[in-house]
Amino acid sequence: MRKKSKRAESIFISRGRFAFVITCLALVFCAVFARLYYLHVVRSDASIQAADKVRNKFMTISARRGDIVDARKNLLATSRPVITIGVDPVDFTLKADSETFERLQKAAEILKVDFQELKKKCHDNQDGSRWRKIAENIDENTYKKIQDLKIKGIYGNRNYIRVYPAGPLMAHCIGFVNKEFQGVMGIEQQFNFYLKGQDGWIETERDGKRRELTHFRAREVKPTDGMNVELTMDLVIQEIVEKEVRRLAGEYSPKSISIIVSDPNTGYILALANYPSFDPNKYNQYDQDMLRNRAISDQYEPGSTFKIVPISAALNESLVGPDDVFDCNAATMNYKGKALRLPKEAHTMGKLSVREITKKSSNKGSAQLGGLLGENKLYEYAKLFGYGEKTNIGLLGEATGTLHKVKDWDGLTITRLPMGHAVDATPLQVHCAMSVIANQGIYMQPQLIRRIYDKNGDTKIEYQSKAVRRVISPKISTLMAEMLSEVVTNTGTARRAQIEGFKIAGKTGTSQKIINGKYSTREHVASFSGFFPAQRPRLVITVVVDTPRMKGVGYGGIVAAPAFKNIAEQSANYLGIQTDDKFEKTVAWKGFQ
Repeated sequence: MRKKSKRAESIFISRGRFAFVITCLALVFCAVFARLYYLHVVRSDASIQAADKVRNKFMTISARRGDIVDARKNLLATSRPVITIGVDPVDFTLKADSETFERLQKAAEILKVDFQELKKKCHDNQDGSRWRKIAENIDENTYKKIQDLKIKGIYGNRNYIRVYPAGPLMAHCIGFVNKEFQGVMGIEQQFNFYLKGQDGWIETERDGKRRELTHFRAREVKPTDGMNVELTMDLVIQEIVEKEVRRLAGEYSPKSISIIVSDPNTGYILALANYPSFDPNKYNQYDQDMLRNRAISDQYEPGSTFKIVPISAALNESLVGPDDVFDCNAATMNYKGKALRLPKEAHTMGKLSVREITKKSSNKGSAQLGGLLGENKLYEYAKLFGYGEKTNIGLLGEATGTLHKVKDWDGLTITRLPMGHAVDATPLQVHCAMSVIANQGIYMQPQLIRRIYDKNGDTKIEYQSKAVRRVISPKISTLMAEMLSEVVTNTGTARRAQIEGFKIAGKTGTSQKIINGKYSTREHVASFSGFFPAQRPRLVITVVVDTPRMKGVGYGGIVAAPAFKNIAEQSANYLGIQTDDKFEKTVAWKGFQ
């Protein structure tokens, strides 16, 4: 009996040990219950958020940014789909074996990245990151090769990059977008609202392996692609202008160059180029100074190109006729009972008619015409021609120029302003002023944008040409065109701007730069602004070269006029502008019929 009792006791655990185990189990269950209570009751909101964060996924679907094209639909800026490839170190490490590393080495060769660096990104997960970028801007074909390797944890995200097929052409007008795909300058910035579109998104759930559960999608909003912008500019004419800019830069090594070409009848800008320039595809490799659109931001004293203001104003006010004569050897002129000293001439002029004052660019003659107009009229006409105010072309960074109010003039301003001193202007302001003469006396709003349209080609917003105001009468503008055409002759200041078969109208400018508060005798701004054909203007071209380096003075007639000629000749061939003789024969033939 005793033996049986002893055997029975050995089968069962002692009461003390049993009590200990039960107590431990009870404590474990209490701890689990306490933890569950803490997670689900005490901090239930945080737990729900954490669970939702793991289970739910919010994915942004990028909208495609709209294109920018020229007037002939040539692509200037577009968005190209690319893929950014990365790795989830957690997923990769779970399936890593010798075969995986062989595939990883092939992936490094395809992506042209260092294998050891790639291996480190896939393995090193000390920071707990679930995504490390391996390569960006990968095309579809390359990504397909990576997918075929079937490496666990390596995948790609699709997005867009901005590409500028024309490179530096029109760079200052088009602008560029930054890494965040936001327009930074030019058209990209000004029309960012229309170009950017609206991103879409997906709210969905994932399983334990982070795969999307498509049937649990809570919401899906498709992206709306951006609108497209069509410019007034012409890629071919722009290339002609850029080629001439390069020639001028190579020949004269100036500080800067600006050239503008437009249609005077509509105000449409056909080409606009600056030197120095940049490539928007590599915008971050250039100094900020090279990104500046000098045609609208740089200011200079226009010099003789301003003389069209007092001359046309005096004619428009019927104060003089084209054949009235002035003494351009006089040292002073009488103004409001005072003898005012007249500006100097480059050489002796003698007595000149208004036509000859225009042709020979007489400073004294222009000053006397300004005196006939008086302070208020001279100021008023300068404003009408667009000086002292923005052109509102629609690009940020445009300067207003400087045109002092009459109350701020000193005693000599009435004699200096008519010759283009005591006033600052941008190249575009000078260009718009000359366009008034070319467009029958009407100031047109300069425009870069023709329309905004959707992906189907349907126009959403159209920008019509806009006549801002009448400045001078059609009769006087025709007379001015005739007088300015005498400037571009063998005896005028712009003989180098002559084109065989065309009558050219224009005005040279050679303005001394102010250095240390004084007019420099060595640094000048050479310019020429003109249009052709003189009797039926099709193009206005303005060339401004800041500080051309050469022997002697860099006169506008020597530096800028030949550039006008080169651009005008090539543009006439491209646009099919008839020579004056052919045009007259065509008109005569139609009249005969």
